Amino acid sequence: MKSFCNPAQTCLILLSLLFLTSCGDTNKAETATQTADYIFKGHIFTAEETAPFARVVAVKGNRIIAVEPSEIDLAYLTGTNTKVIELGEKLLVPGFIDGHTHFNQAGKQINDVNLLKVASDTALKTELTRVINIIGTDEWITGGSWGAYESWQDGSSGANKDDLRSRWQPTRQSIDDITPSNPVFVNSFERPAELYLANTVALRKAGLLDKPVAGMDLDAQGIATGLIRKDSPAIAAIQAVVAEKSHQRILNEARAALKRLRENGVVEIHDITKTDYEKIYLELQDNGELTTRVWMRADLARAAEFNEKEIKINTHPVSRQEDDYLRWGSYKGYIDGIMGNHSALFFDPYEDKPEEYGRYRDHTSDDKEHRIENMEKMYAYLKEAHRGGFTANVHAIGTRGVSLMLDTYERLQKEVGGSLEGFRVIHCQVVRPQDLPRFKALGVIAEVNPYHVSDDMRWMEERIGHERSKGAYAFRSLLTNGATLVFASDWPGTNAAEYYSHPKYLLHAAVNRTTLNGTPEGGWFPEQKISLMEAMMAYSINGARATFDDDVKGSIKVGKLADLVILDRDIFERPTDELLSMEIDMTMVDGKVVYERL
Repeated sequence: MKSFCNPAQTCLILLSLLFLTSCGDTNKAETATQTADYIFKGHIFTAEETAPFARVVAVKGNRIIAVEPSEIDLAYLTGTNTKVIELGEKLLVPGFIDGHTHFNQAGKQINDVNLLKVASDTALKTELTRVINIIGTDEWITGGSWGAYESWQDGSSGANKDDLRSRWQPTRQSIDDITPSNPVFVNSFERPAELYLANTVALRKAGLLDKPVAGMDLDAQGIATGLIRKDSPAIAAIQAVVAEKSHQRILNEARAALKRLRENGVVEIHDITKTDYEKIYLELQDNGELTTRVWMRADLARAAEFNEKEIKINTHPVSRQEDDYLRWGSYKGYIDGIMGNHSALFFDPYEDKPEEYGRYRDHTSDDKEHRIENMEKMYAYLKEAHRGGFTANVHAIGTRGVSLMLDTYERLQKEVGGSLEGFRVIHCQVVRPQDLPRFKALGVIAEVNPYHVSDDMRWMEERIGHERSKGAYAFRSLLTNGATLVFASDWPGTNAAEYYSHPKYLLHAAVNRTTLNGTPEGGWFPEQKISLMEAMMAYSINGARATFDDDVKGSIKVGKLADLVILDRDIFERPTDELLSMEIDMTMVDGKVVYERL
């Protein structure tokens, strides 16, 4: 591994040495306080552009106090309580910053039912059994989104689509024996769902067990099977009796999500935080359980509310002061839908649905069906956000959605002047060539989701064809045109896809551009591959820049917060096709080890 020397990184050490040689015995107590809590020796990636690699790092308290490009002796920083970690073949890196999560949904996916890859009675029973062992008796089990991978198996590159005309249709008889006290009301993945399944307990609570209504499947004896079709009045009847989750259950879901993030080396998330969920974060913080930093992104429509309450960006929701762990971030906006259900906006129609061009969202339309554009609504939200000193991060997926968002940002820039630093286009899933240079020109960040490449290629070309797919997840083209990339997992995914928070999945997708099975050979549109160095920058220092924190976070540099991760291998010295085998051996947040792999 190459080493690059940065004199600024050794400044603190040189000053300390001067202090030692000039002060004598009278200052032993003072110099003793300079001993490190941790010293790491070996392969180190710093994410500092001028000195990306180092050999020694020292940590005291929650700060990095020394970074050395070569393996020198740090005896003067080593005390009786200093823990010296010899990395060997492992790699120390800055903690991963995930630019996009849906934390409350992630906890639910871990502790509640996840049916995305379920398409059989056996798999359904297995998943329900897992959940029943986590939640309390009589708690409802809802959602699930079964069958999302029934057409294309997990890991498919799109060449093996299965016929869905005889899709799996479960019945309550297959699950009643394992859910005698827990009401179950789960659904298929479509929006709105095509199918629902209610067990006997749920049907009884809704008064439908002996009084079926239209849209409920019946067996030969006229008895409800539990399968319910879209638009049936039974759906609303059951939804009306679904009990809300207990506070303890929600807290446990959050704890499960935090545990997963620790295990995955994620030290900060830029979260899409639903209204009032900050109370869960606050409780966890008060309990000392918030082991990942959280930058909360409220809905863009709340800008006027926040301005009225004089809430400022990067401040704590209670103290209103700056806080390293929990603070308000940019607003999250939406311009279009998603490709999974043909609602992302395109200039040309979908290949597999020629009548469809996509749809707008509440922030860009007043139409109930979201067919009629109202970008003035979006612009008014942006102005209100800017008036309060906030930036906006707006979801835009299709070519038309991305272009319209850039148009609107350009309009804002002309009115307010200067660079739109901190503003983002979220997803940037398919971008036209003429729109690529506009990110740099506007100063707008491209927040991208690399793992979507591995997952979405199964249906991407069927949706928009080969030619348009050349602009899908165009990371190399964005970088070539000067855009700043911020990596984001979009964890836990959508109703049509499951996304992972472990960095190995995003790094693999960005660098190799294949499915988890390694197909297609050579990568999907391989000209859009980026280097591992570029990918790691997008996963660390760029995430800190996006929140105006690169002076204290995002890289390994003297004076910065000690958010560090040890990988089980030096990924820069190993073949990139091994990235999916990478594991996290240690996670440190704020100078505290919050996870160690046994």
